[in-house]
Amino acid sequence: MKYVGEALAIGTLVLMGIMAGFFFAFSNTVMPGFDITNPISAIEGMQGINTVVRNPVFFVTFFLTPVFALAAAICAFISGRRRAAVLAGIAVVIYLSGAFLVTILHHIPLNEALAGVDARALGAEAASVWIAYSSEWTPMNTVRACASAVAMIPLVYCVVSLRRQDTIA
Repeated sequence: MKYVGEALAIGTLVLMGIMAGFFFAFSNTVMPGFDITNPISAIEGMQGINTVVRNPVFFVTFFLTPVFALAAAICAFISGRRRAAVLAGIAVVIYLSGAFLVTILHHIPLNEALAGVDARALGAEAASVWIAYSSEWTPMNTVRACASAVAMIPLVYCVVSLRRQDTIA
């Protein structure tokens, strides 16, 4: 069980890093790039991204991250590695509250609203639609990036704790 827990914790750390990088790239590059382009192109570009992001690779990474972390916590707990279990549990809570729920409660509704927009029909109004969307979407995406990155900290300590031979604490 010890090695299963280690593998799950390391796998979670990798998945969490992928998600942190994914969210970071949007806040740091993609959205600012769209912000300086033609608003009609920005809207259509984001609509395209929101369509293609619904793919098996993203779903596996996004949804398995908390599952792996929870499984690592359970394995650590069963193995008597309570410190590692708590650390993995903390990572689960941070990711679920700061990335997963933010996606479900904030980003998906914004993205679905944008999907219903005919950017070309908006004409000059496209600029105000894009600014409203981007100004709501990007800061909360940065929250997702930060939460995913911060959740990696207890995961690193979890892996270190699991690698130690002591079973106390």
